[in-house]
Amino acid sequence: MLSEKSTVTVRATLPAVAAAIDTITERFYQRLFAAHPELLRDLFNRGNQASGLQRQALAGSIAAFATYLVDHPEERPDVMLSRIAHKHASLGVTADQYRVVHQHLFAAIAEVLGAAVTPEVAGAWDEVYWLMANGLIAAETRLYEERGLLAGDVWREWTVAARVEETPDCATFRLRPADGAPAPAFRPGQYVSVQVELPDGARQIRQYSLRSAPGGELRSLTVKRVQGDPDGEVSGHLHARLREGDRLRVSAPYGDLVLDGDEAPLLLASAGIGCTPMVSMLERLAADGHRAPVTVAHADRSPAAHALREEHTAFTAQLPDAAAHFWYEAPGPGHPADRTGLMDLAALPVLPGTRAYLCGPLPFMRAVRGQLLAKGVPAADIHYEVFGPDLWLAQH
Repeated sequence: MLSEKSTVTVRATLPAVAAAIDTITERFYQRLFAAHPELLRDLFNRGNQASGLQRQALAGSIAAFATYLVDHPEERPDVMLSRIAHKHASLGVTADQYRVVHQHLFAAIAEVLGAAVTPEVAGAWDEVYWLMANGLIAAETRLYEERGLLAGDVWREWTVAARVEETPDCATFRLRPADGAPAPAFRPGQYVSVQVELPDGARQIRQYSLRSAPGGELRSLTVKRVQGDPDGEVSGHLHARLREGDRLRVSAPYGDLVLDGDEAPLLLASAGIGCTPMVSMLERLAADGHRAPVTVAHADRSPAAHALREEHTAFTAQLPDAAAHFWYEAPGPGHPADRTGLMDLAALPVLPGTRAYLCGPLPFMRAVRGQLLAKGVPAADIHYEVFGPDLWLAQH
């Protein structure tokens, strides 16, 4: 994988690059969007750019990838690349865009590090970049081919068959393909990208989990309205404007937070709108007659804020060996006292061999992962989904 000569150079320069990586990625995005404003308008999430989260995620992924190569020069972290590739494919990223990124990233590196970027240093980091980029290109190509798509050709028109108000801030949109062709298959836990044209002409994209179980002609997305622009410009648009009969541009399904299909004990932990992939998993487990133990754990502000609460409860009840545990910050009368506040798994039994699936805000997933590790669940058996820049990537 990484050549012996480059391994030595990257190991020697990694501390300096890591110390400057935030500045490098900031300059990279400035250069990229100055040269290609259409990428900020129609591809990158403007909310994540405004908050700096995308910059932090890029910095973390570069540092994590380079560190892995130095520590394991004969290997490549394909698990890490798989998560990124699924997200890129859902956005329609193509191979030629990696050359554009390379141009502006390495210009930013030279600008920030100056004379320290000797030809030898530039060559070593160029090797790191193309190991990562070519791994992603290959993975994304496979994902497109598996779905019968040309690279980058991800969008399809869907029609809103129904809209259901779940809570004051959450709505479910039931969709069918506008062309009348069958809806593509998906695995419980996967998501799609949704692209909307906003009043300023931008075509912004966000990802939403597919809530319904695979099969049938309809697909369901439950969307929580996020407050404020630009973070909430897409969810706000959908809540304010999308009605039955309207059209929506939706990608094919992607994502690697999926059930393995065996009979291992399962723990499905979520918070807020992170319940959507878990409800999809539960629906499939119930339909398949899953008989192994299933523990369902969910945290929310209150029962009224818990989107899909009825489905969460009903599908759990259909399983022969399952229990649901809900934590609410404002529970109201009749709720168990030990389920008030933040999720605490201390009193819940976690069986040997349990596979855990997490979805929710990053601090929630970090806390739950720590609790599971303390209970003896191996890190390899804890799976998670992050919507937005994966700031966890550099740590796992």
